[in-house]
Amino acid sequence: MIVAQTFETPLGKMFAAATNEGICMLVFNSLQACSIAQNRFKQEVVWKQHVYFDSLNNQLSAYFSGKKKLFDVPLHLVGSPFQISVWKALQNIPYGKTTSYQAMAMQIKGPNLTRAVARANSQNPLLILIPCHRVIGSDGSMTGYSGGIEMKRALLSLEKRIAGQELQNGLLF
Repeated sequence: MIVAQTFETPLGKMFAAATNEGICMLVFNSLQACSIAQNRFKQEVVWKQHVYFDSLNNQLSAYFSGKKKLFDVPLHLVGSPFQISVWKALQNIPYGKTTSYQAMAMQIKGPNLTRAVARANSQNPLLILIPCHRVIGSDGSMTGYSGGIEMKRALLSLEKRIAGQELQNGLLF
């Protein structure tokens, strides 16, 4: 069974789903989020409280207020081995920094895998927790984001602003 709940954030409502293993989905709320979760995980979705949701809500609040840069809520990654390798690589992109799909492909040891990396990135079911918003085009352009380009810009702007404030204050993170 998949347990679901929605959370209010400064950028709008987010839909979260969890299993006993961890958070398996976090997306900006859409009317289809529940049916997407049901189809993706082939399980019934039930709306109720889950032990991981309190931690997730606290960590999201801390992230949006600039007090949290790394998430430690348990994650339940469901995807192909390649997708999971891309999603794990995404978690290594530092807060406030960006990289390109091409650079990620090189990191995964496949310079000809740029499109496959971009596709796996677009299928990331754990927005913000797995920071696919930190991946941009090689030319610095804003590229697709399942939450929308404006949401991607807002997340990058938040992180760059917080990171810049910390650098100005001499704080290391």
